[in-house]
Amino acid sequence: MTELFAKAQRSVTHLELRDTYGSGGPGYRAWREGASLEAAAQIDAPFVAPWVALVRSTTERGVTFRRARVISEPVTKYIRFEHAATGYSNLAGGEQVRWLPRPQARGIAVPGCDFWQFDDGLVCWIFQTGEGDPAGYVLSEDPDEAKLCSTAFESVWEPAFDHSEYEPS
Repeated sequence: MTELFAKAQRSVTHLELRDTYGSGGPGYRAWREGASLEAAAQIDAPFVAPWVALVRSTTERGVTFRRARVISEPVTKYIRFEHAATGYSNLAGGEQVRWLPRPQARGIAVPGCDFWQFDDGLVCWIFQTGEGDPAGYVLSEDPDEAKLCSTAFESVWEPAFDHSEYEPS
């Protein structure tokens, strides 16, 4: 994935549609076992730092980096942690992050899986198992798939709440 971010010239978008992603990282597991968010952030630091550096190097080149998350409410424990950790794991690198509760997405047509899109063209389809663990990816330059992803992302992005405006229930 690093090379895809390096090639991006204008934009990177990421649409997340799941309410949990596997067992999460070590910070999440520690938080679930009672650690504070600050302690979880310290535990996550070695794992999150390369991501933050990658995003920062992308945004510093003038590439817009946006992530939209469609979520169920009440939110899962994973989403509650993800929201709390977004500051140090996403915003710190320059990502823009928005949240859209699933009931507000009911009229929006979205693909059946998460994706990354680069410069409104190349799509990286992301697959997970039913438990939310990684199950592979497929790269596509199909113009119809690219248009589907661009349209879906913008349709979610526009009504979604900015990270600072959304408080999970």
